Amino acid sequence: MTIIEALLFLILILLVGFILYYYFRGSVGRVEITRPMESRLDEYLDRRFDAMIDEWSLVRKPDAQRFRDEKIADLSQDEKRIAELKEFERTFGEKLSSMEERLESLEKQVIR
Repeated sequence: MTIIEALLFLILILLVGFILYYYFRGSVGRVEITRPMESRLDEYLDRRFDAMIDEWSLVRKPDAQRFRDEKIADLSQDEKRIAELKEFERTFGEKLSSMEERLESLEKQVIR
């Protein structure tokens, strides 16, 4: 092996090493060799998850569950009130229609 071949081989090794370093730089987590892009993307999302939630004003499941647990009693009370109001509306409609019938019969009697 001549000196030129040795230098070219060394340059090739350095070039491959630099490409690998550049590709994997900044990665702190586990980057899988079989799927490097997906694992880098997963790692990026894991690192930036809190910032993205704040930026996009999202709510995490535990926060939503805690809100639901706090408000479930109020919601059930509101559902009961709605059911009572629907029942009142139904009975009020029935009474109103019977009163209209009675009014019509009274009007007929007065007209005669």
